Amino acid sequence: MMKKILLKLLLVSAIALGLSACSSATGSDENEKETINVTTTIAQIGDIVSNVGGDKVKVESLMGPGIDPHLYQASQGDISKLNKADIIFYNGLRLEGRMGEILNKMANDKMTVAVGEMIPTDLLLVDETDANKMDPHVWFDINLWIHSVEAVTESLVKYDEENADFYKENAAKYMVELKELDAYAKEKIASIPEESRVLVTAHDAFKYFGAAYGMEVTGLQGLSTDAEFGLRDVQEIIDLLVERNIKAVFVESSISEDSINAVVKGAESRGHTVVIGGELYSDAMGEAGTETGTYLGMFKHNIDTIVEALK
Repeated sequence: MMKKILLKLLLVSAIALGLSACSSATGSDENEKETINVTTTIAQIGDIVSNVGGDKVKVESLMGPGIDPHLYQASQGDISKLNKADIIFYNGLRLEGRMGEILNKMANDKMTVAVGEMIPTDLLLVDETDANKMDPHVWFDINLWIHSVEAVTESLVKYDEENADFYKENAAKYMVELKELDAYAKEKIASIPEESRVLVTAHDAFKYFGAAYGMEVTGLQGLSTDAEFGLRDVQEIIDLLVERNIKAVFVESSISEDSINAVVKGAESRGHTVVIGGELYSDAMGEAGTETGTYLGMFKHNIDTIVEALK
C-alpha cells in the first residue's frame, strides 16, 4: 500500500514538473518574440537603438572598435545576422560602400532603414571632389544626428505600435542628453584661440564637426578611406601646418597612423615641430562597456582631446 502511495506521489510530481517546464518554455518563447532583434552596421547607430529601444530590443552591430566601414566587407556570419534581424539600421550615404548591394536586397524582405538618408538633403554636406556624393559622417553634428534618432524612433514605433509611448519617452530623454553634449562642445571649443581652431586628421571625417563648432578641418584622404593619397597631398598638409603654425595633428582609431606620421616627419624636415595631439574616434567607437563605447562618451572624448591639444 505504501509503495502504491509513493508511486502516485512520484507520478504527480513528475507531471507537475513537466507542466512547469512547458510553462517556462512557453514563457521563454513569448519573451523571445517580444524582443525585437536589431542589426546595425556601425555602433553609433546601435547606440541610438539601445537608448531608444531599451529592454525591448536586442542590438547587434556588425562593425566594432577599430573597424573602417568604408572598406568593410560582410562575412558569412554578418549575412546570417542580417537575415535573422527583425529590423536593420544602417547609415547610408555610401558609408557602407561595399555592403550597399546586400543592404538593398535585405530591404525587399524586412524593414531596412538608412538613418543618414532620413536627414533633409539641404542639411547635408557635398563631397568637394564629387557633387553627386554627400558626406556620410553625419554623427559629428549632434543636431543632424538627432534626425537619425527620430528615424530610429519612428521605425520602432511602426514595428511595435503597442510600445510607442515607451520608445518616444526614451528618445526624448536621449535627445536631452545630446543637446547637453552639444552645449558642452560649443563651450569647450570656444576656449581654443580662434587662429588655432584647425583640425588635421587622416581622412575627411570631421567636416560636419567643423561646420557645427567653427573649426577648419582638413584630412589627408577624402571622405572615404578608399580614396588614394599621394606625396602632393602630404606636402599640402605640411605646407598648411608650417604656414599656420599648427602644433598638433590627430590620428584616428579606425585608420593606420602611417599617413599622419609621414606628415609629422615631413613637417620636422621643414623645421616645424608637430605632435600627435591624440587619438580621435571617427568611423568607429570604442570598446563596448567603456565610456568611448557609447556615442556620448566617444563624442566627449573627441572634444576633450582636441581642446587639450589645441588650447
